[in-house]
Amino acid sequence: MLLSELCYKKIDRELAKYPADQRQSAVMAALAHAQVELGWLAPDTMLEIADYIGMPAIAVQEVATFYNMYDVKPVGTHKISVCTNLPCALSGGNHAARRLQEKLGIGFRETTADGKFTLVEGECMGACGDSPVMIVNNHRMCSFMSDDKIDALLEELNK
Repeated sequence: MLLSELCYKKIDRELAKYPADQRQSAVMAALAHAQVELGWLAPDTMLEIADYIGMPAIAVQEVATFYNMYDVKPVGTHKISVCTNLPCALSGGNHAARRLQEKLGIGFRETTADGKFTLVEGECMGACGDSPVMIVNNHRMCSFMSDDKIDALLEELNK
């Protein structure tokens, strides 16, 4: 068993939201809970979730690989997703991405040598008016990210 009892309790709460014949509806939440606990979704983790929910393992893998909020490879302690879709790109998203790449010394889909940071391109985060926008560890949205705000964020996360 890869997941803790606490994680299974969280998954059970998600499963309770759906009829018994639609347990697969909780797969996204189950994957999110597992990723928070383990840091990423290894093939064995996805298989364990599939078995627990009662759905084909390939279906769980399809969900995990379709959405960019799920990590199917190890990532740094802090995953920073930068929106580079057109509205954000035109409003500083590309500049913010370059600033992060320069400061961290990595490109997209790379992790710093110390394992602290992974940088990825994110899809639309629904906050175009707040661009440039980024999300840290899939939970913390950062808006209007100027060079100074990027530097302060990296300093905070590097502690």
